[in-house]
Amino acid sequence: MKIVVDERVPYLQGVLEAEADVRYLPAAAITREEVRDADALVVRTRTRCTRELLEGSAVRLVATATIGTDHLDLDWCARQGIEVVSAPGCNAPAVAQWVLASMGVWMKKRGLAATHDITVGIVGVGHVGSIVARWAQECGFKILLNDPPRAGREGNDRFVALKDVLAQCDVLTLHTPLTTRGPWPTWHLMNDETMQSMPRCRLLLNAARGGIVDETTLLSWRGDLAIDCWETEPRPNATLLRRALVATPHIAGYSSQGKARASAMMITALNRHYGWRLPVPHIEEPATGAAGVTLEAIMRSYDPLADTDLLRGRPESFEQLRNQYCLRQELK
Repeated sequence: MKIVVDERVPYLQGVLEAEADVRYLPAAAITREEVRDADALVVRTRTRCTRELLEGSAVRLVATATIGTDHLDLDWCARQGIEVVSAPGCNAPAVAQWVLASMGVWMKKRGLAATHDITVGIVGVGHVGSIVARWAQECGFKILLNDPPRAGREGNDRFVALKDVLAQCDVLTLHTPLTTRGPWPTWHLMNDETMQSMPRCRLLLNAARGGIVDETTLLSWRGDLAIDCWETEPRPNATLLRRALVATPHIAGYSSQGKARASAMMITALNRHYGWRLPVPHIEEPATGAAGVTLEAIMRSYDPLADTDLLRGRPESFEQLRNQYCLRQELK
């Protein structure tokens, strides 16, 4: 059997070969011709797994080593009997590290010392948002949580309506999937109307998906910005790139442990689908993130301004900076 693997998915070479003929390719080279005789794909967000790529192929399993699935046509794959698996939560501690470190940079820049005076609105309280919420509380911030799907399942005791989060937060951080359908679509969730509903907000962070924010509205917004996911990537808006306090090339989740978790999930999916017994690596650091953190410890563990300087100096190299990123260590 044949598996086509994005060459940027680490920790797989030398493992999958025990059961399959494996072809490692750059994302741009994963084409209709290359996958025609493949049985399975292991991809990242840069490969759009749609009818145009997969129709007529032998592929029956698509595994994406990412949290998000908006690059996959899930409905079409389901109709064709193609199983799709992702890696939910694999890099959640790393994204939370980026968020809290960026908040620390902002506080230092604006001369703010008291975390207990700052209310953080967290929109989307899944794998990433849950760690952000816990760490923010441990660091002394006040938090407001918004997650309509969870509120529907669990009740409203812990959750606040979006309009109330926007009205009361000093900092807003986004952690939703990118969706265009259903009862709670998130595409352009932050638009001209919602941005005008934030009288107190002084910092907006987006380490979720670029399309959640209508970036044209950010051009006239007076608050500070921390952006990792861009609506027009890999060509970030030049004005926003200059203006943002933190501006990074979609690497918020790029930790060594996060990548290892994702690859372990890919091997587990292949083992289950094909009945294999390939060895699955063990990752010491929990996917739920460290406990008992401080803002100082988070800021010591990662400096987002270093990655900001690299992107500002080489904006045309967005993909190269992302693909050749030196994976950082998560907070211990």
